[in-house]
Amino acid sequence: MSGPLDGIRVLDLSRFIAGPLCAQLLGDMGGEVIKVERPRGEDARHHAPFIQDESMYVMMYNRNKLGVTLDSRHPDAKQLLERLILRSDVLVENYRPGTLAAMGFGYERIHELNPRMVITSVSGFGQTGPESSRALFDAIAQAMSGLMSVTGAADSEPTLTGVFIADHIAAYVAALGTMFALFARERTGIGQIVDVASLDALVSCLGTLPSAYATLNAAPQRNGSRDALTAPANVFRAADGHVYIHAGTDPLWPRLCAAMGRPELGQDPDYATVPDRMRRVDELEKIVAQWVATLTIAEASKVLADAGIPFGPVATIPQIMASPQLRAREMFVEVRHSKVGPVTLLGLPIKLSATPGVISKAPPTVGEDNAAVYGEMLGLSPEEIGELHNSGAI
Repeated sequence: MSGPLDGIRVLDLSRFIAGPLCAQLLGDMGGEVIKVERPRGEDARHHAPFIQDESMYVMMYNRNKLGVTLDSRHPDAKQLLERLILRSDVLVENYRPGTLAAMGFGYERIHELNPRMVITSVSGFGQTGPESSRALFDAIAQAMSGLMSVTGAADSEPTLTGVFIADHIAAYVAALGTMFALFARERTGIGQIVDVASLDALVSCLGTLPSAYATLNAAPQRNGSRDALTAPANVFRAADGHVYIHAGTDPLWPRLCAAMGRPELGQDPDYATVPDRMRRVDELEKIVAQWVATLTIAEASKVLADAGIPFGPVATIPQIMASPQLRAREMFVEVRHSKVGPVTLLGLPIKLSATPGVISKAPPTVGEDNAAVYGEMLGLSPEEIGELHNSGAI
């Protein structure tokens, strides 16, 4: 069964996370993705963890891709890149703004070569604005977006998330933008630029916080794991771990009280409404914490599930890997890497009923598909490919 992007060819010039993950998402949905790296491989190939000297960091973001090498500074390589652009539908890059033009492949030149091409540019600050030329890493986006200021305990320093959240969100936004541009191309026949900034993408996740400040002058504070709007909703320590319980709405609070064996609290006028409970959040959480502490996670989970209270054990990575729910959703898949053998990768979070995505190819080693792409796709002979390799062009 063909994926929804069957017949779409993607030229991936990006590295690290945001760009490669964007291109990988397109490949997961059936696009033919050609990952272009320098002859020695992208810098991220030197990032841990390693398995048999191969970076698992790179593996996470480069499955379902053909891997070729190309030195964009070499004149013969520039001609190869032009030929790839002529035969592709999408170009994904995450250089600092201006770098692509300095390579001789500015937006005008690419559109001159291929007016139908969609150019997806993922950068730290975007292609415009006074800080567009600055470099940005995920942690800097978390700091500058405001996310770090509201993450962590009330008495702690501003805190990073445990994963590169800005890069991942930017990748999904970029993939969505690419799909919008491809849809528009179906109507107009002309490609366009998709300009995605990691900073913008993370700011877009702040929900009501900017608007509440703009209209109500309400600046949010760090609140730990406590819900900012309702109570009780927080992480509580059980006898053998932690569990998050959300019983902050008016219908849920009496249910939790009954589950705790304290039905009278559900009728107490001091706790009747959300504003009432928010005013007494500390005492409420103390009551719930004392109850949870007497139970194991399994015991608390059964009581909460029977009562219809939303909850979730705070799972470790080994625990999520064994999760029946995540296993049923195929969120962990095994592929066979050409060098290291079986490797477990994350599965597809998007499930399409008629044209599902598929993980059909393990991440490539450096230049693994040079012969296939330059030979079969561009028509070069083995001798020509050998000469390009010997000259340093590929």
